[in-house]
Order: sequence, then structure tokens, then C-alpha cells
Amino acid sequence: MYIIDSPSHDAYFNIALEEYLLYKYPTEDIFLLYVNDPSIIVGKFQNTLAEINLNYVESNNIKVVRRMSGGGSVYHDLGNLNFSFHTLLGSNDFMDFSKFTEPIVTLLNELEVPAKLEGRNDLLVDGKKFSGNAKLARNGKMIQHGTILFNSEMNVLGDALKVNPLKFVDKAVKSNRARVTNLAPYLPEGMITDDLKELLIEVMLETNEDAIIYELTSEDKEGVQQLINEKYSTWDWNFGFSPKYNFKNAKKIPAGFIEVHLDVDRGGIIEKAKIFGDFFASKPIEEFEEMLIGKNHNFNELNLFFDTIDLTAFFGKVEKEEILDLFK
Repeated sequence: MYIIDSPSHDAYFNIALEEYLLYKYPTEDIFLLYVNDPSIIVGKFQNTLAEINLNYVESNNIKVVRRMSGGGSVYHDLGNLNFSFHTLLGSNDFMDFSKFTEPIVTLLNELEVPAKLEGRNDLLVDGKKFSGNAKLARNGKMIQHGTILFNSEMNVLGDALKVNPLKFVDKAVKSNRARVTNLAPYLPEGMITDDLKELLIEVMLETNEDAIIYELTSEDKEGVQQLINEKYSTWDWNFGFSPKYNFKNAKKIPAGFIEVHLDVDRGGIIEKAKIFGDFFASKPIEEFEEMLIGKNHNFNELNLFFDTIDLTAFFGKVEKEEILDLFK
């Protein structure tokens, strides 16, 4: 078993690292630990925009990254320890989450934390969730990964994942917003995330005879960076990969009340647009709706597109930012 302590706090790097290791070491057991700077990690089959508070995420420079596995969205920060087990597919029951959560539960129990696995894939303490787990099978291997809320900023977690459910209608997997808690209050005073990480590494070294510490090489880091550039830092993967959805938003601005309805296909392409309101303009709004067809529901692209047209001709006296905000 290779035990890897990621040298990076970059969510793009660490989520890409999981895929890199999957193909670089197709037969090796791996135990990976990493800590991310503030970021939201969304499940593979989720509609990203329906899971995050986009305005809050952008204003607070929180990265959004889609992972390879299904399940719900989670918030990461420096108070959140993440673990990932890679093993050969078929050597363990795919639906059994207990085998790879057992070392964590056992360690916490030894530290007098009443942690336990409940339901299919959650670790709880006093009835509140501190760890969620997800799985995937690919390339002959199985990956189970999860989070451990140690001392995460709960107010940021709540705000970053707070989205208006009326904006979206889709069939994408929705996150279950369970009651969550940090582990820090249950652990010895002064203990930090890195302390828990080191204890977990010790446990894995003691309980796996063939376990060794593996440090990423420059070749490994270059391979991960290539995946970041081609996939994990791109809008197409993190947002555009979302399933087909219907979007609506409404806002009262000085020019009047405006309501936007979009039908968006997979890949983020706008198939249909309807705009309603009590604004006054010199050009028919149907022309603007037609111009949106085929455009991407990508705010950077819409921002550039709105620079090329006279929005006041369709909405009256408006600022570009007011119209752009209606598409978020």
C-alpha cells in the first residue's frame, strides 16, 4: 500500500490527483490524504449551479470542482481532512462502506469520540454528520473517498451551499443537507487537522504490513497538472457537464421587473429563452431571446456576449451587471 500525503491545498490538484493515481497505479492499494483551501466539490451527476450559491462562491474566491464519483456536494477548507482509499475492484464489496471507514471510526473511538457509521455512507457523532463518503469503480479499481469535518467554518459551509431551489428544475442528483458538526470539540484540546492526519497515517502503517510512505515525483506533479489544465480547472467539466435543466430567475431593478426562463441542454447550451417583465425598450425582447439560443450558460461567456450588444435597446436604462446577475 502506498500512503500519500498530498503536498498541495489546491482543490484542482487534489481532485485531479485521485484520477491520476487511478491510472498511474492500476494494481496498487493507495491511501491518500489531502486538505483543500476553501472549495466546493460536487458529485459527478449533479447540476453544479443548483448546488452552490454562485454569487457567494465568486465573491469569496471559492473553487468549484466536479469529482469522478457520484453523491452530493461538500464544502472543503483547511479545517476539513479528506481521505481516499484505492483498491482492486472485486476484492471488496462495492456497496460496503464500512471496511474503509473502520480505521477512522476505531481511531476516533480510541480518542473517546463516540463516532459510528450510520446509514449507507455517513459517519456520525451524537446524531450529527461529520463525514460523508462516496465511491466509484473504474479501470479495474474501486475508490472510496470521504471528508472529515475537523474544524471547518460552518457559517461559510452553509452560505456557500445555500441556493434558491426555485431557480432550477432538473433530474440531477440533489445533495442531502444533513445536520453536520465538527470533531474538534470532541477531541483533546489543542489538536489540529494535521495531528489527526498524522494519527491516521500511523494507523495505516501499523495495520498494513506492506504500507510505505510515497512522495509524489516531479513526473507525478506534471501529470496531475496536465489533468488540471485539460479537465479539472475547466468550465466544461465543473459546470457544463451538468445534466439538462430548466432555469429561472427574477429581479426588480430600476428599469423594472425582469424574469428570465432558460431551457439548458447538457453541456450548458441554451436551447430556449423566455423573458418577461414590465420594463420598456425600443427593440422587441424576442430578438434578444433569439440571440441567446446556442449560447453557453457560462457567465464569463455571457459577460463577453453582453459587451457586444446594446442591452438598453432591449431593457431600457440598465447596467450590464444587472442583466448578467439574472442569469446566475
